[in-house]
Amino acid sequence: MIEVLTTDAQKLLHQLNALLEQESRYQPKVCGLSLIEFSHDNGLKMTARLRDFEVKELLSLTQYFGFDTETFSLAVNLLDRFCATKVQPKHLGCVGLSCLCLALKSIEEERNIPLANDLIRISQYRLTVSDLMRMEKIILEKVCWKGKATMAFQFLQLYYSLIQENLPFERTNSLNFERLEAQLKACHYRIIFSKAKPSVLALSIITLEIQGQKCEQLTEGVQCLQKHSKINGRDLAFWQELLPKCLTENSSNKCSKPNVQKLKWIVSG
Repeated sequence: MIEVLTTDAQKLLHQLNALLEQESRYQPKVCGLSLIEFSHDNGLKMTARLRDFEVKELLSLTQYFGFDTETFSLAVNLLDRFCATKVQPKHLGCVGLSCLCLALKSIEEERNIPLANDLIRISQYRLTVSDLMRMEKIILEKVCWKGKATMAFQFLQLYYSLIQENLPFERTNSLNFERLEAQLKACHYRIIFSKAKPSVLALSIITLEIQGQKCEQLTEGVQCLQKHSKINGRDLAFWQELLPKCLTENSSNKCSKPNVQKLKWIVSG
């Protein structure tokens, strides 16, 4: 697939190479994630259940305000990078909302960013704007002031675009990006997938999606991207095996938003 390149494909490949070179710099510490994953729920330590619940809260806010999926993914990345150091459960709501605020400032256009007061009201967390500002600074210090990140969402976009570039016209609808996006969101619900390299997770989602389609161009395209990205076949298979259960449980692209009627007084109050 990569032997004959259009100008657009060359640009995409250049972007892919840059992401591959950067991705290890923005991953949460696996040892820290493992401590969270296997912690007992005693109310004193951060657990996978609490983390996963906070991610669903972030998605609800993302969909309520109409933020980009990339914004949600960055908020989750910041949350995991911070929580992998150490966080008390009582501060999790403040941490999660602060991560979303940082992601908004990095990704969204200024006109699409709501006031901090509105975010607090809709989230129903008992916080002040000063609380958020203090926590944002703490988070940035913990992640070494790297407020942006190389994420699976970006790899998903590039892999999808590179595959589309080389498909015949009649096959361009074989992959649906919105469906791939929804599957990535489902992966964010589970802390274990934050241990995966972003490139591997993105290609695992695409590989699973094309199974059964019996399209030679799709299969060759994925194999070529795997080789170019230097992704080990066993790593790809490992994450691919974990995906079906997660997607079955969580792959709906809908999420329970805050109840508009219930919150009308909060927004206008």
